[in-house]
Amino acid sequence: MQTITTTESLADFCARAKAAPYVTVDTEFLRERTYWSKLCLVQLALPPCKEGEAVLLDPLAEGLSLEPLYDLFRHEATVKVFHAARQDLEIFFTEANVFPVPLFDTQVAAMVCGFGEQVGYETLVKKIAKQSLDKTSRFTDWSRRPLSEAQKNYAIADVTHLRMIYEFLSKELKKSGRERWVEEEEAILLNPETYINRPEEAWMRVKTRTNSGRFMAVVRELARFREGFAQARNIPRSRIFKDDALLELASTKPATLEELGKSRLLLREARRGEIAEGIIAAVKAGLEVKPEEFPRLPDEDAQLQVNTALADLLRVLLKAKSEQAGVAAKLIATASDLDRIAAGKRDVAALSGWRLDVFGEDALRLARGEIALTAAGGAVRVVPAV
Repeated sequence: MQTITTTESLADFCARAKAAPYVTVDTEFLRERTYWSKLCLVQLALPPCKEGEAVLLDPLAEGLSLEPLYDLFRHEATVKVFHAARQDLEIFFTEANVFPVPLFDTQVAAMVCGFGEQVGYETLVKKIAKQSLDKTSRFTDWSRRPLSEAQKNYAIADVTHLRMIYEFLSKELKKSGRERWVEEEEAILLNPETYINRPEEAWMRVKTRTNSGRFMAVVRELARFREGFAQARNIPRSRIFKDDALLELASTKPATLEELGKSRLLLREARRGEIAEGIIAAVKAGLEVKPEEFPRLPDEDAQLQVNTALADLLRVLLKAKSEQAGVAAKLIATASDLDRIAAGKRDVAALSGWRLDVFGEDALRLARGEIALTAAGGAVRVVPAV
């Protein structure tokens, strides 16, 4: 098992990879103590017809440049195969503003091919490669050197079995004619907007029980400060203050360090210094927001007038359609999608692209009262409305 530690060795491997139809890729990283993921290892494997070469790439090796790898990612004649690629792609986009293209995500493909929702790599290895994985090294510290043999064996298995999984799923997609479905999903993974966390939008990820304009204005400013502070210092946002403390601060609106010190949920480190000053400034900024500039959720989703009976029928329709198509229901439509359709909204992902063909058209017909659902044995059928 080769471990690449020099730019020259990496360039040699990537040159061979460019002559291959595909290369399988995986990463190991740490994120527990940082905002941005720390890349610790990259695993790469060529098809069996290329002698089945599989290597470990050590991005922590002194003097190593990853540019040959990024050049391979830009090489469109070689498919880059990942499983559950989102976190891996975020690392490469953040570090080098590069995406591996063309991309093939075996998790997405497996969901389209009927392997269930969010199917794991271990499951695909068992069902397709007929092998088992040793997961004992999964949660080890990948930044420590030297890596143990157990770590190396675990890491390399994540790309060697992936070759058979890719070849199987790509054939299944060609037989079913569903390659476009996977490409539509992967387009989201290859969109920079998927990975950009703007501090001014951070408030939208905070779950609240009230949508009071003034309260939400303070929430927005506190979330903006926390996100910017975390990004600038590369620390987890939870290390600054957690969501429950943020909501407490938005309610109590401390104006001084003395008032801030009365918080029940705020970490000790946040009661002084830069964080404390940032909190007080954020609260002040939120209180100064004009009413016409209060933050509002897109389309006022929190106030949607959902037809609950229609929403229930849509859930039945979704289950029937997903079983009929052999596609994971969660990939076709989310619970939020169904509620929005039942509230009369039409700018919904489930009503576009391949989803429109599989589910969306009948969902709209159901909403218009043009079709009905009947149960025959264990199956649900769509019939014209009387």
